Amino acid sequence: MEDSFSSYSSLYDTSSLLQFCNDDSASATSNMEVTDRLASLEQRVQMQEDEIQLLKSALADVVRRLNISEEQQAMLSRKGPTKARAMIAALPLKPTINNGNLPPKKTGTLPSPSIFRKDNYFPATKSTVKRTSSSEHVGPSSSRKDSGGEAKSNRTRTSTAGSNLNSKKASESKQREPVFSADEGYVKMYLKGRPITMYMPKDQVDTYCLEAKADLPPKKLKLDWVYGYRGRDCRSNLYLLPTGETVYFIASVVVLYNVDEQLQRHYTRHTDDIKCLAVHPDKITIATGQVAGTSSDGKQLAPHVRVWDSVSLNTLHVIGSGFFDRALVCLSFSKSNGGSWLCVVDDSNDHVLSVWDWQKEERLAEVKCSNESVFGADFHPTDANIIVTCGKSQLYFWSLEKGSLLKKQGLFEKQEKPKFVLCVTFSENGDAITGDSSGNILIWGKGSNRISLAILGAHESSVFALCMLRNGTLVSGGKDRKLISWDGKYQKIQTVEVPDVYGPIRTIAEGKGETVLIGTTKNFVLLGNLNGEFTPITQSHTDELWGLAMHPLKPQFITCGHDKLVSLWDSNSHQPVWTKILEDAAQCAGFHPSGETVAIGTQTGRWLVLDTETKDLVSVHTDGNEQLSVMRFAPDGNFLAIGSHDNYIYVYAVAENGKKYSRVGKCSGHSSFITHLDWSVDSQYLVSNSGDYEILYWIPSVCKQVVSVETTRDITWATYTCTLGFQVFGLWPDGSDGTDVNAVCRSNEKTLLATGDDFGKVHLLSFPCSQSRAPSYVYGGHSSHVTNVNFLFDDSHLVSTGGKDMSVMQWHVV
Repeated sequence: MEDSFSSYSSLYDTSSLLQFCNDDSASATSNMEVTDRLASLEQRVQMQEDEIQLLKSALADVVRRLNISEEQQAMLSRKGPTKARAMIAALPLKPTINNGNLPPKKTGTLPSPSIFRKDNYFPATKSTVKRTSSSEHVGPSSSRKDSGGEAKSNRTRTSTAGSNLNSKKASESKQREPVFSADEGYVKMYLKGRPITMYMPKDQVDTYCLEAKADLPPKKLKLDWVYGYRGRDCRSNLYLLPTGETVYFIASVVVLYNVDEQLQRHYTRHTDDIKCLAVHPDKITIATGQVAGTSSDGKQLAPHVRVWDSVSLNTLHVIGSGFFDRALVCLSFSKSNGGSWLCVVDDSNDHVLSVWDWQKEERLAEVKCSNESVFGADFHPTDANIIVTCGKSQLYFWSLEKGSLLKKQGLFEKQEKPKFVLCVTFSENGDAITGDSSGNILIWGKGSNRISLAILGAHESSVFALCMLRNGTLVSGGKDRKLISWDGKYQKIQTVEVPDVYGPIRTIAEGKGETVLIGTTKNFVLLGNLNGEFTPITQSHTDELWGLAMHPLKPQFITCGHDKLVSLWDSNSHQPVWTKILEDAAQCAGFHPSGETVAIGTQTGRWLVLDTETKDLVSVHTDGNEQLSVMRFAPDGNFLAIGSHDNYIYVYAVAENGKKYSRVGKCSGHSSFITHLDWSVDSQYLVSNSGDYEILYWIPSVCKQVVSVETTRDITWATYTCTLGFQVFGLWPDGSDGTDVNAVCRSNEKTLLATGDDFGKVHLLSFPCSQSRAPSYVYGGHSSHVTNVNFLFDDSHLVSTGGKDMSVMQWHVV
């Protein structure tokens, strides 16, 4: 008995718990930030709870097996090792911790499925989870190389805590090799130590070879269009180039958009979220700065600046790898010395301001700028030795002298000091002009740190943006959504108010002729002039994005997200056909085969049906009070299956081309939340995946589970969006923990398989994908977990959605 328990304890040791308890990063003496320590502690608590639960259930099983074994031993009265020990040895190894989350098993009362959601690994903080390194080139995943800072994860960053967790995950995640049983006709693979048995069609059993190598797909992807703009939390990131292209960024892509010709080009060498952008005085050279990343094995990838040519899209210089901390928040080229210098502010605790000779990649000076947030930094237009920075409770005038940056603080004197100085620009004569959170515009005389003129109450609230036009007109924009123009003596010329749907004005740029470009906090880019209306040239979601569905007959697709916004997009014009705001955060969508209606699932258990022509509400229903993860119509249009986080699949009979619904029942049998669903070609069967890696089969018309292997193994599926199954198991890379791949889609011509993963990557593989670790082409661009992928009805394009980066990317299949 004691030997058995010692064998057991060696399998399920608690050294990892002790390691966490002894880790200094959680103590008050640690140099981690308080929020980082909190995130780290929460991760550990969750991981320890999961391990304890696993320990309890496994111990109970061992005791039961030992009792049986001892009874058998007493009956047989023979010596030697007990069968119990052999049973223990055959138990699966301790599952790897999935970012603090173990899938639920039904034992009595099931814990609320909300704690097992992919979007809730660390319930209180939503801190950093997973990131990966990939290559700057596009090629087979088996030959990827690190390139110094690659695409990351789903969450807002807490770098140290995320890194510790990633290191642990990487060290534990080696999984067992798949096994092929020729007698039974199945392949068994392992995710997090859990066996998943997948039966193959009978006609493949005799010819199947597990060791055979899969081929790369016959086609590739080329980034065709990026929908979206990052205005919610970034400033000064919108410019017009002499080529007629508007330049801005979202996720890890810089977009160069020619509005007149409706063409986009893309700079895609960044590997994580871009946070700042500057245009050189030559109007050709561009600098962009990105945040820090974490590779898949837990290594920190440095934030850096990339200087590149906007004509050729070639990278000229990479600056500051290893010097900057966390992220880069401000960039500016010098004006008066031919643009030889670049000033940079990072997002470290000290918000270090540094000046670089970017062509030599040499740092000329550095200084601690502020403990508080810095919002803007700009060189003086006529003196390269002067830099002005602004931010929370600060306005500083810096002079560069003999390799040092000397600071003079802006003196507000008679004026009340604002809480935030939000933006800075310069007049033609060299005066500095600032906008602040009190709604004031202040003018600071050239070379002085004192106010020479104050325009009090210029805006009703914060002044977010200032832009000096070529003709000497100053344009200001604010939280009040007003765009105000001022003459050379700072007298108001006129006011234009941007509609509420576009949100407050975040940044302003001069366009062609008399046009003006505006970026807003609701992620719109608007084009117009100071006399008239503004029209959107690009727009985005404003919260986490998960829902994607393709029109069955047209080059259109639906996106929906946690911002409650549903958008129907035309993939040819790249513009929304319509948008609609819901009452609840949206999670998933599915088109009726007729294309006349689309069903939208929300996070509250409510789902609704919209007319795709008029966006009118057709029907509203509620099933449970948990998030609905997947909406899937049967190919014949007569049924709708809805996968919920309450572990049930709800089935509805559908009539009148998706306009009439009556509930059939619910399929009960999963022990965890439903993640993916697919219908058979004849609409008679349904296959489902769940959060604990189960594959179940159903007759949805009667809501009964099908357990006969002989019945299910030869079913032909109309779609393949399930991540688990014999036809797709090769998509799982080595060391996957089961949640790395969020979405899968087979092309309609059944030769390609696309996946979206937690590391910001889209993969393209051959279909069927039934050889272990099949090779893939890998594509970056997203900077967050890729939540969905889907082919257009004619397979001409693939569309992918980024969760936290809120971007939609359209890839041409070539």
